[in-house]
Amino acid sequence: MFHKAKDLTGYKLGAKDGEIGRVKDFYFEDTNWTIRYLVADTGTWLSGRLVLISPFALDGIDEKRRHFNVKLTKDQIERSPSIDTHKPVSRQYEADYARYYGWPMYWYGPALWGPTPYPIYQALPEETRHDPAVAQQRGDPHLRSASEVEGYYLHATDGDLGHVDDFLISDEDWAIRYMIADTRNWWPGKKVLVPTQWIREVNWEQSKVYVEVTREALKAAPEYSDELRLSRNFEQKLFEAYRRAPYWTNDRRAA
Repeated sequence: MFHKAKDLTGYKLGAKDGEIGRVKDFYFEDTNWTIRYLVADTGTWLSGRLVLISPFALDGIDEKRRHFNVKLTKDQIERSPSIDTHKPVSRQYEADYARYYGWPMYWYGPALWGPTPYPIYQALPEETRHDPAVAQQRGDPHLRSASEVEGYYLHATDGDLGHVDDFLISDEDWAIRYMIADTRNWWPGKKVLVPTQWIREVNWEQSKVYVEVTREALKAAPEYSDELRLSRNFEQKLFEAYRRAPYWTNDRRAA
C-alpha cells in the first residue's frame, strides 16, 4: 500500500510501554529513494528532543488511529545516540545507531535494506555489527529531509514543469516510488506522478529536481488526485502512457 508523506506526518508513535511523540519529518536516501528514518518529535517526554526511528523498529501503520506501533521501549529510545537534525546525518552516526539497536546496516549488503529487500529485524553476528570498516561502505550518505524537498522545482528534459508536492511511499519496503508533481505553474490544476527511478539529480543549491522525461510525456500521463487510492491498474496505465517499463519488472532497489 502507498501512503503520502504529508498524510503520515503528525502520526503518533507508540513504544511498547507508552507514547513517545509524533512524526515530524522523514529522512530519505536520494540514491535508492528510500525512507531510512522517521524523525520523531518527543514533545514534553524528552523536552522536545528529536530522535530517529528506523523502519526496522516499526510494526505496521494504523491509519484509523493515525498511529505507528514501535517495537522498542521508551528506555531504549531515550538512550539511543543523540542527533542534531540541523546538521547532515553522518555515516558514522548511522553506524553507531545501527550497532546500538543491533540492526543490519542498510548500506552494507546486496539489497535495499542490506541483507534483505525489506526492513525486517535481523540481528547480525557480533563481529559483523562491530566491524569498523562497515561504516565506510557505499561512500557518503545522501540523506535528505522530505519536508525540505517538498516545493522544489521540477525540471524535465525540455524545461520546467512544476514543483514537488508530496511523495508516495510503499509501506512494504519504505521505498519512495513516486513524486507527486503539481504542474499548475505550466498548465492549470493537474497533478501527475513521476517515478523516482527517472530522477537524474536533486540539486540542493538550486532547490530543483531534474527528471529524465519530457514535459509532453508528463502532460499525457493520467491525472493524479489526492483522493485516489493508488492501484496496480493505475500504475500500469501510468507506465503505458510514459511508454516505459514499470519498476516492478526490473527493480534493482529490491535486488
